[in-house]
Amino acid sequence: MRVAIVAESFLPNVNGVVNSVLRVLEHLRRHGHEALVIAPGARYRQEEIFQYAGYRIARVPTVEIPGINSLPIGVPLPRVLMELKQFNPDVVHLASPFVLGGAGALAARALGLPCVAVYQTDVAGFANNYKAKALSTMAWQWTRGLHNCCTLTLAPSSVTIDELEEHNVRNIYHWGRGVDAVRFHPSKRDLALRRQWLFAGERQRVSAGLGENPVAQDKRVIVGFVGRLAAEKSVERMAALNGMDNVQIVIIGGGPEHCQLQKLMPTAVFTGELHGEELARGYASLDVFVHTGEFETFCQAIQEAQASGLPTIAPAAGGPIDLIQPGSNGHLLSVRGFTAELPLAVERIIAEGIESYRANALAGIKGKTWPDLCEQLVGYYERAVYQHAAGLGANAKPVNRRAAFASAQAGGRRGGSRRPEEKTAVPTAAPAASATAENPHSQRRPHIEVGAQQQQAAAELAS
Repeated sequence: MRVAIVAESFLPNVNGVVNSVLRVLEHLRRHGHEALVIAPGARYRQEEIFQYAGYRIARVPTVEIPGINSLPIGVPLPRVLMELKQFNPDVVHLASPFVLGGAGALAARALGLPCVAVYQTDVAGFANNYKAKALSTMAWQWTRGLHNCCTLTLAPSSVTIDELEEHNVRNIYHWGRGVDAVRFHPSKRDLALRRQWLFAGERQRVSAGLGENPVAQDKRVIVGFVGRLAAEKSVERMAALNGMDNVQIVIIGGGPEHCQLQKLMPTAVFTGELHGEELARGYASLDVFVHTGEFETFCQAIQEAQASGLPTIAPAAGGPIDLIQPGSNGHLLSVRGFTAELPLAVERIIAEGIESYRANALAGIKGKTWPDLCEQLVGYYERAVYQHAAGLGANAKPVNRRAAFASAQAGGRRGGSRRPEEKTAVPTAAPAASATAENPHSQRRPHIEVGAQQQQAAAELAS
């Protein structure tokens, strides 16, 4: 299969969107698929990467809007249409589409290509957070038009599915995110790193004129945040832990809010951005993980923390609702009362025993590996190809996901669900009825033949 991925964000930037695209590319390479990535160029003085996993990265020019976005935005140009036409993919994958992804959706439609839109960023929520509420309605109008222009949309959580449906987005399926349980693992816990953090926190406490901490270092709990230090992440909420002598705050990440947050939390340890094994050590060396933002469609950081054996705390909004079971592997706090509730939630975890929360966190991530999730995604690619070929594309009648769930009970490993706990039937393999099926790298034909089984499946989807 030939897959073109239009990514709203890519390396050298590191975030949830980029991470998922990298895992997908690695999976496609391992299984012999061809791929192309179309992505924004890097910021000034950032090193651009033009190849990953042996696949070419086609860069487009970018702009930055101070006070609105903390990542470069790709400017749609005829380049997107040109690249897609030249690559001639079987399917187009839009990763967190908005500006560049919108151009990708229109180009795919112009070229008659099936398109899978992966919803990963709550742009309308960000608009509200950046005090641009007037733009929120416009953002939803754009999001609805963009996703309904695609063959199908994949959403990462039940809350996100509900929100998209409320705004009249059609043909939505559930596709979560995998986690690298080998890289992110409790065995990466580093006692020397923990001592370094505690010593640095003590030194900063004295420098701030707060005197020595009355709680011994070995009695302190290290509570941390991992992510981009940007306004939409609401990291300032961590300051609610400032007055707890038995807590050392650690902030892992970088971004435009760094200096402001340092002033707000003078005793916190700021590590800057960490990657690879350093990031894995950072996670595992915490005791409790807190995610402060309320606009997460999924929140990959929570899964990485859980794989590292950490109790997790987050607002009861968006993706975290599906990932955290209150009182078992962590706690969900009200959005408005988050700051007041955070110290109480940390104290409750300490009082009830961190170890039981750690065990439940590890149990909860079983079966959520990237190979499993990427195999499911390839199933969605196949669904999009057949749905598109059968005339069940962007303007088709919405898919009956409930009926699909019933057929999934009889088998079919690939696919997703209307809700995270459900299974949805997706074609498990392409039929060997054409040269394209025999040779996934052969040139895509303008009209793909649809066999009797696929026609029947298409009729069921349309019912």
